[in-house]
Amino acid sequence: MESLRIDDVPRLRDPVLLLAFAGWSDAGQAATGAARFLVNTWSAVRLGDVDPEEFYNFAEQRPQIKLLDGMLRSVEWPANECYYHMTGGARDFVLLIGIEPHLRWRAFSDAVAELIARCGVKMVVTLGGLLADVPHSRPVRVTGSSTDELMLARLQNTVVTGSRYEGPTGITGVLGDRFRQLNLPTASIWANVPHYINASANPKATAALLERLDALFDLNLDLHELRDTAVQFDREVTEAVSGDLDASAYVRQLEEQADAEDVQEQRPQLPSGDTIVRELEEFLRRRTRDDGEDTSERP
Repeated sequence: MESLRIDDVPRLRDPVLLLAFAGWSDAGQAATGAARFLVNTWSAVRLGDVDPEEFYNFAEQRPQIKLLDGMLRSVEWPANECYYHMTGGARDFVLLIGIEPHLRWRAFSDAVAELIARCGVKMVVTLGGLLADVPHSRPVRVTGSSTDELMLARLQNTVVTGSRYEGPTGITGVLGDRFRQLNLPTASIWANVPHYINASANPKATAALLERLDALFDLNLDLHELRDTAVQFDREVTEAVSGDLDASAYVRQLEEQADAEDVQEQRPQLPSGDTIVRELEEFLRRRTRDDGEDTSERP
């Protein structure tokens, strides 16, 4: 039985695949919130899904019972749903929104690779949210990386690029390795979410991811309503924190740390020690060469 269940795929123009998974890589529901926003805003067309049967422990990720007309009951299984949106511009989009699988990650990667082949995907962008020691009262710190030089150049104008992380990974890391094997250009964009308010959806982090996507692909998204929701969210968190002396002190500490890091990033980057040594050696060679030249005919 095939895991990927999709209908006929329309002819898409240089499509980009956007990936967002609930779970380990979705702090504050930032990634899935951004992907759902795009599906709703674009009225994206459902393309199909990935069969959950072989990828989930249903005792851990339980199906949900829903009432229909207050009488009949329907079972909703954990879903990884595929959508597409034809922009009418240079690039179309395919979206895969789901839940990080519990089992058979390599087989799940095969299903995503099949989706890429069926849709003719030319680039993949992974969205994520990570828990971090950051304050809610400062702009969301967004990090990113890309294997594509042009995309990396654009990312450097909108996010903090690069990562030295080593350690446990999620399905996004496994898929990223698979994409490299396929020689498929990829980009990854992550919003840093305050760890002390991870229990609820974070519209500020969702808006930050969408702003970066908008800048990268010129999507012309209307984010006014979402930003208003984010402002209200910030206000409510600030009010809750202000009622606890320990929490207030902790947030002030995070604010001072964030402000210090911002100052550090804004300082001009000094050349490395190796660079200085090379430049000094080159200067001395030029000086020695000039001193040894015949200057008798000079005025």
